[in-house]
Amino acid sequence: MLSTTVGCGSLQSSATEVGGERMADDRPVRDGGTLTVALNADPDKLDPSLAQTLVGRTVFAGMCEKLYDIDQTGAVVPQLATALPKTSPDGRTVTFSVREDARFSDGTKLAAAAVVTSLLRHRDLPGSARATELAPLDGAVATGRYEVKLTLKQPYVPLSAVLADRSGMVMSPAALKKYGKNFTNNPSCVGPFRFEERVGGDRIVLVKDPNYYDAETVHLDKVVYRPIPDGSVRLANLRSGDIQIGDQMTPVDVRSSLTEPELQLFNSPSLGYQGIGLNVGNVKGLGEKPGPIDTPLARDARVRAAFELAIDRRLINKVVFQGMYEPACGPISPESAIAPGVKASQCPERDVAEAKRLLKEAGVKTPVRLELKIPTTPEQNRVGQVIQAMTKEAGFDVTLRPTEYATLLEETDSGDYDAYTSGWSGRLDPDGNIASFLKTQGAMNSYGLSDPKIDDLIDRGRTEADLTERARIYDELTRRVNDQHALIYLYRQKNYVVARKDVAGLRVYGDGLVRVKNVGYVR
Repeated sequence: MLSTTVGCGSLQSSATEVGGERMADDRPVRDGGTLTVALNADPDKLDPSLAQTLVGRTVFAGMCEKLYDIDQTGAVVPQLATALPKTSPDGRTVTFSVREDARFSDGTKLAAAAVVTSLLRHRDLPGSARATELAPLDGAVATGRYEVKLTLKQPYVPLSAVLADRSGMVMSPAALKKYGKNFTNNPSCVGPFRFEERVGGDRIVLVKDPNYYDAETVHLDKVVYRPIPDGSVRLANLRSGDIQIGDQMTPVDVRSSLTEPELQLFNSPSLGYQGIGLNVGNVKGLGEKPGPIDTPLARDARVRAAFELAIDRRLINKVVFQGMYEPACGPISPESAIAPGVKASQCPERDVAEAKRLLKEAGVKTPVRLELKIPTTPEQNRVGQVIQAMTKEAGFDVTLRPTEYATLLEETDSGDYDAYTSGWSGRLDPDGNIASFLKTQGAMNSYGLSDPKIDDLIDRGRTEADLTERARIYDELTRRVNDQHALIYLYRQKNYVVARKDVAGLRVYGDGLVRVKNVGYVR
């Protein structure tokens, strides 16, 4: 999962020359200046407990450090914690210490009590998107000013990886108490930059935080995040210098950028997936008990199977993404250590005749009509059009509804949809790609899927440390999930980030985040 820098006309996996000059991340930089980062959507809530989007995680990377992080190899490393956690022999007690020199952006000191407050809030806050991944947490206490002890309901193998993402973000207790539900508009964490302002749909502004424990390594004065959904517009702004970094660049624009001597490309494999979510039981919203939905898709798995069989993943990759992504048929990233043992992730071929047969067997009237909600980006519009054309041949009539991304999340979370293009940026541990989405009443199970066998396999996968046995569990789980056809996995992106040549210190790893802590302008 190495971050790589790529020069003109190449997508190779090591740093190369751009315009005749070595483009290495360790070039000397000057202090000062403002960096503008273009995102492909407007982030959702800037509250680590409630947030769900990759673009939001990118903003958090500038202002909300975690107990742990990942390095360029994908290994978990300490960030606010001082060392990797220590686990008792029975796997049910975990201890760690936190930094003694850290302050929140509001000036208050980081201590063990703040960690406990944040962890319990992540677990218990109504609507928390972290609830499922912290469900095994039975209790958390401060055993000293900087020492934390966690007690678990059962051994929990993914815990370190969980604490290396939003569940490990520690929020200022003073700010939580002062702002309550309005914390999203006044976030306060430990980070190289602090929140200054947000103008919805236009910009999020962070400024250098003098309270940061490692402030001497932070070069920029300010970072501005701007939502620009159209990749070609992001590229035009990069060329003009109005922005300095373009996040989640599309393959079409990546190809164009490779001929630009003033630009550099960073890429890394993705830990996540993109697909289509189908509403099979979400009648009352996230976290609520699933119920019956009177649509052909929801009533009969054969109809959903027919919909999937009508789709050609390889053609989508070729037509929409110029062959620069990979087909995906399961939640386990090829970067995962257990991936070789998960044979169920192999993709089936498109089979229109079988799709028609399944619809006839299900006894549904054709064409089967459904609405597919898609984000308002040109790329997702092309994905929708290709799916619309492919599934029409099998007996489906798909209406596309482009929807602003934050609104799309709200509507699908509430159950107001038939189908939508669903994506996830991915986590180190496979449980992070599965449990919150596929477990009954999971924190992000917008599909309303409920299968006791899947729930049992998720629980077993969380407690099993042996890689061979864990791979066997996730192979069975993937087969079971794919048989439900509630989440149809389509493709796996690569993380493409384009920056201007005078930007140095940028890091892009397998989690897809744009890390700006050490970024600066070349001297």
